[in-house]
Amino acid sequence: MITAYTGAQVRAAERPLLESGEGPALMARAAHGLALAAVNALRARRGRVYGARVAALVGKGNNGGDALFALAELARRGVRTTAALASGAAHTDGLAALRAAGGRVAEDLEPADVVIDAVLGTGFTGEFRAPAPRPDAFVIACDVPSGLNADTGAAGDGVWPADATVTFGALKTGLLVGRGKALAGAVEVVDIGLAPHLPAPDVTVLEPADAARLLPTPRPDWHKYSRGVLGLVAGSEAYPGAAVLATAGALATGVGMVRLVAPDAVRHLVLAAHPEVVGTRAPQGRVQAWAAGPGIADDDDQHRALHVALGSGLPAVVDASALEILGRMLAEEQGNRAQWEDARLGEVMVRLAEDRTVAGEHLVLTPHAGELAALLGTFAAGETDLEPPERAEIEAAPLHWAREAAARLGVTVLLKGPATVCAAPDGTAFVQGQGHPFLATAGSGDTLTGILGALLATTGTGQGSTAQDGTAEGSQAPRPVEVAALAALVHGLAGRIAAEDGPYGAGELAPAVRAALAAL
Repeated sequence: MITAYTGAQVRAAERPLLESGEGPALMARAAHGLALAAVNALRARRGRVYGARVAALVGKGNNGGDALFALAELARRGVRTTAALASGAAHTDGLAALRAAGGRVAEDLEPADVVIDAVLGTGFTGEFRAPAPRPDAFVIACDVPSGLNADTGAAGDGVWPADATVTFGALKTGLLVGRGKALAGAVEVVDIGLAPHLPAPDVTVLEPADAARLLPTPRPDWHKYSRGVLGLVAGSEAYPGAAVLATAGALATGVGMVRLVAPDAVRHLVLAAHPEVVGTRAPQGRVQAWAAGPGIADDDDQHRALHVALGSGLPAVVDASALEILGRMLAEEQGNRAQWEDARLGEVMVRLAEDRTVAGEHLVLTPHAGELAALLGTFAAGETDLEPPERAEIEAAPLHWAREAAARLGVTVLLKGPATVCAAPDGTAFVQGQGHPFLATAGSGDTLTGILGALLATTGTGQGSTAQDGTAEGSQAPRPVEVAALAALVHGLAGRIAAEDGPYGAGELAPAVRAALAAL
């Protein structure tokens, strides 16, 4: 797993070291890592380091000091180095080191092979406009791109996009989400000795190696029911293809059986492609998890099936049209708020269930930013302390709004985007950014719904304290938020595999899902 921390968490971890007089050592380690990154960039671009040019746009704080000491190290290796002072002042010792090594201070940013962005660090919040246009050079951000919010990934238009970011002590959350993911470029973490002082991480990233712990391991005593059965409510006469794509995603993930609830014409279409599916017009039979919403549109029978799925008390993926229906249900509950202590969406679903002990986090909502804005807008109508966000606000700070929605609604939220954010009601969060831009295609989300539903069914989530027969005997069943992150990982890797042959439609994702799982 990769762990990431807020800027405040990292600064708090630095504090005891700074108070004990280790500040210069921390800065020396950071500067050395930054200098090595510049050396590697020069070798890749020019083939040599001696005689190259490196410039830095330097602020007056410690971030600028890191860059100045890095320039001094580069100057001692024969690099022509210059520093442009963004505010007319700079770290005193760093400036002295640069001059002692033969580096120069220039009034303006000079042309260079590599430019270091070191105006602002992790403590900055607000609007920022760079004092110079982004240069035509390889840009390395020092710790974070100047002007980027290290906690949320929010950034104004004036922030320079970096080709690489060298961040110190720990990975910053803002480099993974929001605009930070795109602005950071390739991210390298330099260890400066903070590990013993870091708290629990702000967010976690599942890596391919983590999948082995979460994915079911084949066992000789498997049968189709113990392997996991997914109930899938998908498709309508208007959108039959959604059911095909969601089914394909589930089957490719390795579920033991898919019970599809759909209109006759949709079932015939799905069975033509996947004859192993059990198709019905209404929910029936045993399942371990549900996935509902892709393409159900305004089909009344499908809406009734959705209510059955949500009232089952089983883990359930809620996607697409089902999110809108949930919004209406929430609005109805808020009209009767006096009857309940609260009207969190998870509690509403629990009340529908026969088993009133089922936790709301087993309901996994999978909205994109626009769908989440609509859902929170509905919820805010019954709240006095929530200003409903616009879509652009959610896109700018997806981690914040995924957590806000999960906590207020009492459910697990998988927020789709360039980086997928998965949040639980208690604030636990995963960020998965392994996807490919070609995944931005119609039907890709339907495939993800099938993958996630299948994983909820096969990993035993919500079925008790231990996992289903498919996982290691006696192992703890993963939480829904962890399974959501796993689904995003599988979906993202499948997108990259499919992209190896160029652009594609969602219908080509299922074979890539199998390939991704084989690789994992």
